[in-house]
Parts: sequence; structure tokens; C-alpha cells
Amino acid sequence: MASLTLTDPRTKQVALKVTPFTDDSLFNSLKKYNCFSMLLVSKGRGTVQRDETQYAFNSGCLLSFAIYQPFMVKPADAVEGVLVNFHPSFFCLFKHRQEVSCNGVLFNNLYDTPVAELTPGDLRSLSVIVDQISSEMQRRQQPDQDVLLSYLKVFLMEASRAKIEQREGAQPVKAPLTLENLRTAIETHYKTLHSPGDYGDLLHISTKALNKACKAHFDKTLTDLIAERLIIEAKRELYLTAKSVKEIAFELGYEDEFYFSRYFKKKVGVSPQIFRDTVGFDKLTA
Repeated sequence: MASLTLTDPRTKQVALKVTPFTDDSLFNSLKKYNCFSMLLVSKGRGTVQRDETQYAFNSGCLLSFAIYQPFMVKPADAVEGVLVNFHPSFFCLFKHRQEVSCNGVLFNNLYDTPVAELTPGDLRSLSVIVDQISSEMQRRQQPDQDVLLSYLKVFLMEASRAKIEQREGAQPVKAPLTLENLRTAIETHYKTLHSPGDYGDLLHISTKALNKACKAHFDKTLTDLIAERLIIEAKRELYLTAKSVKEIAFELGYEDEFYFSRYFKKKVGVSPQIFRDTVGFDKLTA
């Protein structure tokens, strides 16, 4: 089956896209999409790189990536499956968080893997939903967006449930108390404390020891964790509010909006304004 695309008539951008794949040609170099991306892998195993970190995956899994989040697939053998992309203008996770609680489960979790391991039943269920989305998109008449939205919501809910069950069923690997305190500290202070040294001072531990613990447990540096948390919030503000880049920069602790813009572009690959232009803008109403 060829790629199927639903286009937003207002912006002319992709709203929803379904792309079957039978090899890694779509993902064998670093990819960044201005939408949410999910790879339902029915066959194959290997590793996936998200940002700077590598994660192993096996046949029968879902790989999920946030807006403009860089990823690349490195298969160990032949891979098959389907890529589903959806733009936040088509379905906004933030505005529909009460209906579909996948933000922080499938997407935008600093500390968790992007890989959701699926049972055979989960894989069949998600594959059926993708088939239903594809059938609706192939209708001779204009596809019914309400129907497509309903299918996508069910897909996200089923995938989130599978990811949560995977967490609950896994052998618990409890983070050291220091890292639990660090996670709390980042969530509390990420707008005002931007350097590893700030968190070392706050937790009364050397920066070197804190970085070593982060790398061992999360396979990320403390600098990475701070940056990712800042960028998640910056993206949310750029999409959901009418605030200027200068206002957002100030709220995130940057007095110089140009420094913030350079920082954002270095981490995301596009400037804040281009992010807003390509992802879209929608005032927060939820």
C-alpha cells in the first residue's frame, strides 16, 4: 500500500499520514518531523536512536517520537511495519489530555524509553486500527475527519495502555534516591536553574557524581535532562499560547531572547519562530 495523506486545507500541511515500510530506507538517517511520529514495527529488531540515546527494540513494538524530535532506526535484520504521523493541528495532545493521557507516556518523557513492547494481541489491535484509518483515508468521498480522529484517539489510548502495562510488568529498577530528588528538582526549578552545578548545589552532591548517576541510570547527562525539560515547555508555549518568543524566553529564565532562540535552534534544529510557523499556533482553550 502506498503512503496515504490527509492535508489540512487551511495550512496545506500534512494533518495525518500513514506510510507502510518494508525496510529502513525511511529512517536510516536522522529524521525530524514537524508532527508526532509512531512506528508500529510488526517485524524486525535493532536499535533506535532518539536524540543522543540508543534503545533496543524487537519485533512487535511501537516507537514514539515528539514533534521535531530527532530519531534514526538501525535494524539488525529486515524491518516491516507502518509509520503514522499526525500534526498537532489535527489532534493536540495538550488540549485533549483528559481524553487521551499519552503525553508523558508515549511522548515527552525525559526518563523513559520510546519503545513500547506489545503483546501479540496489542499488535493485532493496533494494526486493525491502522487498517481502519487507511480504509477511511482511501474513501472516494472526502474522508470523515471525525471518524479519523476517533480512530487515532483509540490508537493512542490502546498504545498508552500497553506502554503502562509494560512498565508495571517489568522488573522494577528503582532509581537511587538522589535521582528521584533530582527529577523533582528539575520539575520544580527548570525555569530558573539551567546548569548542572545549580542542581549539584541544591542537592548537596558534586556535579561529577550527579552526572555519573544520570549517565548510568538514564544514559543521559544532567545537561541533557535539563535541556530536554526546557525544550518540552518551550514547544508547548510556542504552540498553545500567543506569547512572543521574548516572553517565553523570559518565563524560562532567559533574559536574552536571541540567546534563547539560538539555544532552541541548536536543540530542536529550527528556530522558535519556524517551529511556530510549521507546527502551527492554537490558543490554549482546554
